[in-house]
Amino acid sequence: MADLLERYLPVALFLLTALAFPVMTFFATRLFRPNRPSPLKDMTYECGEEPEGEAMIRFHFQYYMFAIIFVVFDVAAIFLLLFALQAGPILTGGFASHPLTIVALFTFIAVLFVTTNYALRKEAVVQI
Repeated sequence: MADLLERYLPVALFLLTALAFPVMTFFATRLFRPNRPSPLKDMTYECGEEPEGEAMIRFHFQYYMFAIIFVVFDVAAIFLLLFALQAGPILTGGFASHPLTIVALFTFIAVLFVTTNYALRKEAVVQI
């Protein structure tokens, strides 16, 4: 039991510190910050300008689609980069030495293109 306590005491102290630090910081900022409310400070901040119009506007769906497609290509770039870093041993041994790796790579790229094509077609339908 003493050995177990000795091994996990630093972990427990780190966990307590990690949990207590944000809570203590939150309360410390409330304690030390100045509190001088004014109508100017209560106004909605919009890039240093006075806000114009309603805050609740319609958000266009195509921006969401662009974000999804960006995430897909970002993840694809990471996976292809990792594959390229490990491709040396695969390519020097020839394609016959690791056929499942090559099949997995082309399957990944095919699924990427099919899903991206589906997303772009769906976006074209939504825009009409």
